[in-house]
Amino acid sequence: MGNLECDGCHQLIPHAERYLIIEEADGTIVNLCVACCLEKGYARYQEDKRERVLTFFPEQG
Repeated sequence: MGNLECDGCHQLIPHAERYLIIEEADGTIVNLCVACCLEKGYARYQEDKRERVLTFFPEQG
């Protein structure tokens, strides 16, 4: 287990940080850091009991 590279922004993702592995529509598998997940709409922050919580794959509303 080492550092991963984000396929979106090419920054290193340290071992202890959150990231997403997803298969794109064309079949390629990519690693994305939290910032790229937020940018692409795969994640968002929402308020829950006065706390800001990161949610992956939020429901479309």
